[in-house]
Amino acid sequence: MKKYYEIRLSGAGGQGLGLAGRVFSEAAIESDYNVCQTQSYGPEARGGASRTDIIISKKKILYPNCRNLDILLAMNQESADKFSGSVIDGGFILVDSTYVNQVPEGRVYEYSLTARSIEEFKTPVAANIIAVGMLASLTRLFALEDWVRAIKERVPKRFIKMNLKAFELGHKDGREILHIEEGRAPLAYDRKKPVHDSLKSDI
Repeated sequence: MKKYYEIRLSGAGGQGLGLAGRVFSEAAIESDYNVCQTQSYGPEARGGASRTDIIISKKKILYPNCRNLDILLAMNQESADKFSGSVIDGGFILVDSTYVNQVPEGRVYEYSLTARSIEEFKTPVAANIIAVGMLASLTRLFALEDWVRAIKERVPKRFIKMNLKAFELGHKDGREILHIEEGRAPLAYDRKKPVHDSLKSDI
């Protein structure tokens, strides 16, 4: 595991990228990383361009801006087009195929984040945390318990249960993607025990 990562969560205003970034950053802090998080919005509060940049490092962070991305989440086509060129060799992109039709080159994972949220929760608002769950699996960063604590710390209390379920859904599907990519069948753990004990705790 590397000691330094640059992550960009991008999409449109209103897709919850700020919250996703706070959860990601909190999980990194729980795992004893130094963290720098910045946010950028387009001229419109909702629907305009939006991104959250996160730098995590085991050493001091000397420069606050992302330049060479290890991880890119692109939740709309504009973000995929604009930022995919900043992903380094060995990095990867997760795109929301609900909105991204033209997939950029490189190591790309396609997943219908928004459509999956609507299917499961009857609302698109959980797509951001489904994405966080997938990134947790695909990066293998941080212990599951650290992610769960981060969600409980950063998500408004009335939405914690839904977001824990969204995270678990994304985490499980991310694990299955990795197992298929590595030429292995999904683990029996995923099918027989889909909910980790820490996700079952009372809120």
